[in-house]
Amino acid sequence: MNAGAQEAAVVGPRQRVSEMQAKLHRWAVADPGRRFDDLFNFVYDPAMLLVAFDRVAGNRGARTAGVDGLTAAWVEECVGVSGFVEELRLAIKAETFRPLPVRERTIPKPGGSGKVRRLGIPTIADRVVQAALKLVLEPIFEADFLPVSYGFRPKRRAHDAIAEIHMFGSRGYRWVLDADIEACFDRIDHTALMDRVRVRVKDKRVLALVKAFLKAGVLTEQSELKDSDTGTPQGGILSPLLANIALHVLDEHVMTPWKPDREMGTTYRRHARRKKGLPTWRIVRYADDFVVLVHGRQTDVDALREDIATVLAPLGLRLSLSKTRVTHMSEGFDFLGFHIQWRRKRGTNQWYVYTFIADQPLKAVKAKIRAMTHRVSQANPRTVLVRINQILRGWANYFRYAVCSHTLDHLRHFVQWRIIRWLRKLHRWRWKQFRQRFTTPSGRWLPLSVDGVELFSPTSIPVTRYRYRGAIPTPWATANHA
Repeated sequence: MNAGAQEAAVVGPRQRVSEMQAKLHRWAVADPGRRFDDLFNFVYDPAMLLVAFDRVAGNRGARTAGVDGLTAAWVEECVGVSGFVEELRLAIKAETFRPLPVRERTIPKPGGSGKVRRLGIPTIADRVVQAALKLVLEPIFEADFLPVSYGFRPKRRAHDAIAEIHMFGSRGYRWVLDADIEACFDRIDHTALMDRVRVRVKDKRVLALVKAFLKAGVLTEQSELKDSDTGTPQGGILSPLLANIALHVLDEHVMTPWKPDREMGTTYRRHARRKKGLPTWRIVRYADDFVVLVHGRQTDVDALREDIATVLAPLGLRLSLSKTRVTHMSEGFDFLGFHIQWRRKRGTNQWYVYTFIADQPLKAVKAKIRAMTHRVSQANPRTVLVRINQILRGWANYFRYAVCSHTLDHLRHFVQWRIIRWLRKLHRWRWKQFRQRFTTPSGRWLPLSVDGVELFSPTSIPVTRYRYRGAIPTPWATANHA
């Protein structure tokens, strides 16, 4: 089946899945205490599985095989999507489907600490079933999730979290608990997590399926089979949703005073608390990374730190002693690749909250460029330039909302000279020969290009401010399925 025909075949199922999700979300919002007891039929619905396969096949990781050695491309070419989905549907319906162990892959953590992040790569069949479970469960739990959580949620992004920090920092919330949960995805307690899932899900077959994925085991890089007694494997499609379900306990605990009938539920009540010398606070979380902003004193943040540690303990989680710290926004802190700091505007006595690019992302992107333009590299220059352009374009687009004009210009200068030195070494050009190739007869410099591919300049990305969006509706709350 060609790409156009496959796209057409998925349009109808997408519409059906969207309608099912909107219905589940509407029911969940209408009755916050409802426990859904007939979800299994949704999981093995043909449309649900077809859309799930389409998402898996469209993912960048679809080319990576699990323990069975199969990829999405192999399924499409040798088995056929419809046949694969139908076979999977029958296995799920008959309750004979069993997840296989995930294939472990370790990658170095950013920052040069020497530590590694353990990823779990499920089989294609397991990925499709996980995607189907996510399509069914996400609209239900999104009805409960609080607006202070931004990671791996529909229509939300890291920049929304940064914008919220910027807004509340500008309003006096300048003491910060910069927190890090130690090995969050590896240590979440399965019993505690399943208890949280049961708050909304009553269907035992769905619960058994979720638990089966948690207990599927890991095939290590040394080909040893290990049990998975805790955690949700990073790399699994369902893992971010399960982590959000577990960490929703933290959001609820910290934000309970913000409920309309509680002590921080209105602007007036928050002002009244502060007049009495009492603190107000707010959490901003992106997956397992979070900060707590406090309008108060350092002692208030210290107390919150102990309180949060108590909340995380039943989940099998704890704060990292080395990475969790209490700081004032005037000293600055890093979050999601940005450096946020309250500082005086140059030439004035006015203080504002600024968002810069943190040091680590800049070091990381420069390290990538160095590795690709090593002086002894014999790689194809056109291929290298295409890849560098992809890296620079993605990096600059992510950080374009920071105060970063000088940083982008510095990066442009760095990349340009790395490539110039590498090309000269590769082709054994003297400086005069290089100038002849990249200047006009009048001596004006031409853009660096190789075989028609021109080097992308990060400074061509317009720097702008990302505005705080306030209440962000879910995709199903705004959908019209009349």
